[in-house]
Amino acid sequence: MNHPGEVEGIAVGVDADGENIPAVVVAARSELLPIVVTADQARAIQLAITGEAFERPLTHDLLVEMLTEFGGAIDKVRIDDVADGTFYAKIDAERYEDGEPNRFVFDARPSDAIALAVRVDCPIEVSDVVLDAAGQPPERFDFGGGPDAEGTGPPDDVDDIDDFGEFGDEG
Repeated sequence: MNHPGEVEGIAVGVDADGENIPAVVVAARSELLPIVVTADQARAIQLAITGEAFERPLTHDLLVEMLTEFGGAIDKVRIDDVADGTFYAKIDAERYEDGEPNRFVFDARPSDAIALAVRVDCPIEVSDVVLDAAGQPPERFDFGGGPDAEGTGPPDDVDDIDDFGEFGDEG
């Protein structure tokens, strides 16, 4: 079964070596799902969440523009599997030809799927399989994060958590 998901924001965790690791946090089924992403992916998602424009189109913005120009639309994204600590996602899209929908499903990294979803404001779904394996109780998160003293830290609405466990976006 899939559950509606909502991006709560970008969080920063600490890995075994004490290094900061960013993650996009998705709320679903009364749990939080942290998905480890790169700093660039975190920034791309954060810009879309806040509606800030980058001086030039980012890859996700370009893809949405091209898809729209060719008559397509993203219907929803699904974070639907996890294996060996790696999440998997699908992008459900459609394009109309002669008034009839042609539906497409694309495999994607969850970070890319989420970056697209926040840009086009489409539904995000998370499967029971993923939440059972990697869902976290909300109490594990501290939503009072902020930038560090030098101003080089995460954005103001970045959250903190001690660690994200063994799950990441890529294998």
